[in-house]
Amino acid sequence: MAESVRIVSPVDGRVYAERPLAPAAEIEAALTRARYARLSWGEVTIAERAKIISHFVDALLEMNHEIVPELAWQMGRPIRYGGEKRGVEERARYMISIAQEALAPSAKPGKEGLVRYIAREPLGTVMVIAPWNYPYLTAVNSIVPGLMAGNAVILKHASQTLLAGERFAMAAAQAGLPEGLFQNLVLGHEDAEKLIGSGAIDHIQFTGSVEGGRRIEKAAAGTFATLGLELGGKDPAYVRADAELASTVENLVDGSFFNSGQSCCGIERIYVDDAVYADFVERFVETAKGWTLGNPLDPETVVGPMARASFADHVRGQTLEALRKGATAHLNTKHDLDEDSSPYLAPEVLTGVNHQMSVMREESFGPIVGIMKVSGDEEAITLMNDSPYGLTASIWTADLDMAARIGARVETGTVFANRCDYLDPALVWTGVKDTGKGGGLSEIGYHNLTQPKSFHLKGI
Repeated sequence: MAESVRIVSPVDGRVYAERPLAPAAEIEAALTRARYARLSWGEVTIAERAKIISHFVDALLEMNHEIVPELAWQMGRPIRYGGEKRGVEERARYMISIAQEALAPSAKPGKEGLVRYIAREPLGTVMVIAPWNYPYLTAVNSIVPGLMAGNAVILKHASQTLLAGERFAMAAAQAGLPEGLFQNLVLGHEDAEKLIGSGAIDHIQFTGSVEGGRRIEKAAAGTFATLGLELGGKDPAYVRADAELASTVENLVDGSFFNSGQSCCGIERIYVDDAVYADFVERFVETAKGWTLGNPLDPETVVGPMARASFADHVRGQTLEALRKGATAHLNTKHDLDEDSSPYLAPEVLTGVNHQMSVMREESFGPIVGIMKVSGDEEAITLMNDSPYGLTASIWTADLDMAARIGARVETGTVFANRCDYLDPALVWTGVKDTGKGGGLSEIGYHNLTQPKSFHLKGI
């Protein structure tokens, strides 16, 4: 078994960093530290926790000038976008701001002589298993509310973005969090599954593949640990005949190709009303031509490489299959599969697609999007629901009432109107079907990171 983890950079194929796997003794010591730390942390008021966790966030944000180029080297995102600072701050500050109310006891008056309320208590030790595509945004969703709720947190970051885990640990140390309350461990899959199955973890928050989610569930079986799973996605957009095309096209191109399409809630399939289909496709293709591929360390680069060559090859394979079945490619991207495959893959737009093609049914997680003509709302709803996934869906229309009515019939966790590829921390982030279970952020995120405890107090 390998004793270290290497980050092979998509920029040039070289090893960017290497870290040893945590030995069994270190993992056991981390669990012991977490147990003791959360006991003392439980005595700290929410207001005081908010001050300390705010310093933790401050420390992380102050590292952004170092984090941005690290992200480019680790997973290929162009430096022009400035990392994930804005989203991290928005989510973290919001969750800190609502903690007092979200964690307050819920009084149940109405019976004379009785004091009744439901309190919310920490679960214990929370394990956050974070992905590489948004290594800070996805992790902060659980780390900050997990700590604010009184839990200890152990972070296991993706091997492709190990340095993000180290940055979180550095910020925790600088903020003065109690020793052991937050810990970053470098773990392989086998050790992670053993830790989950040990019974010492009270909640697992995982973001990753459907298969990864199944392995987590299997590893946790019998421990009674709670789970939060954000898994695959194939997020659709529906453009109605009354949509304002200029802004719709601009936002959907961005939603399709930002981060090289490596976004859980990125746009992977678009359905367009027949009345505006030709105009939409022409505008979309012309706008997409501006999303050019290059070295992510160049400030002018718009699209960087995918995190790994194998991910790019998956998208190439989907494209070739669609082309064989009659689809049309509009950007003339090179799609050949060969022995010297590369993570560098330029965006592609496909028309003439249908649901017999994997590009419209199976997750792509890359810079490719299929555009399909529909006759109206009913056909669009049917096609949007023809997927094993359900994270977000966006509806582009001047009629918000109609957007809400359509959204109510779409099998998804979040319904957008006239925007996409965004996470609002005031709303729960959740999915349906194979996209997962549980939910993060908002007050519901706090409910999923705590356990209820009822008090029934009768006076004498």
